[in-house]
Amino acid sequence: MEYGIMMFPSDFSMPPGDFARAVEERGFESVLFPEHTHIPASRKTPFPAGGELPQIYSHGMDPFVALTAAAVATTRLRIGTGVCLVVERDPITLAKQVASLDLVSGGRFLFGIGGGWNREEMEDHGTDYATRWTLLRERVEAMQAIWTQDEATYHGQFVNFDRIWSWPKPVQKPHPPILVGGNGARTLQRVVRYGDEWMPIARPGLTFGDRIKELQDLSAKAGRGPIPVSMFYLSSTPKSVEEHQREGVSRLVMAVNSAGADEVLPRLDRLAALVRRFEGN
Repeated sequence: MEYGIMMFPSDFSMPPGDFARAVEERGFESVLFPEHTHIPASRKTPFPAGGELPQIYSHGMDPFVALTAAAVATTRLRIGTGVCLVVERDPITLAKQVASLDLVSGGRFLFGIGGGWNREEMEDHGTDYATRWTLLRERVEAMQAIWTQDEATYHGQFVNFDRIWSWPKPVQKPHPPILVGGNGARTLQRVVRYGDEWMPIARPGLTFGDRIKELQDLSAKAGRGPIPVSMFYLSSTPKSVEEHQREGVSRLVMAVNSAGADEVLPRLDRLAALVRRFEGN
């Protein structure tokens, strides 16, 4: 099992390049950055975790800028979005951003994607909450065409273009791994249809063994091989690591608060010590 780190890079956190270098120095495999383009001040959509929305949600950096800094500051660390809100981005522009970052990083990019939860945020981008999953699928399929075809064409309900040229193409072939985020009822079908990995969020009391088995059964029925599972991991205890290993999780992505080096580095040291207990398992 691989171990990654997730942090919201922000205007008050440890700089993303310094952060990524510290993550790499401690032996982690990957670093993932999430995104919110903005937070509507109306705050009509409640925070899914409950309580007040943390300040970081409105102060986060653009993940592609932050990940570029992470890429140039490191040599082996995998870098990724966790997650990119595809429903808030133009697919032609996003395809170029992904391919460019994969090129700059030497093929180290992980493309984590999600549908989002804040209705007003996506509505500000012209996205209807009710049709966001269809829009996301079409944008992903359109990007896959751009990455793999010299003259890409795509026609769907929401995304339409004829014969476009767009380079660079990604270093990773056919494209960077697409990690489909979410815990919903239809998530596994989405992973099998257009994803390369599943990226759920672990929460206290949730077990994933049955759903991982269901994912692999769906993959086999679709004529695909086993699909890796990368999990956002919120409970940093040896017991929970052991449970996720048994369930078949291939990557645990552990959270670090958006803060300065004085808080972040000791947290990374503690997580690195936890990981060392399970190396080789």
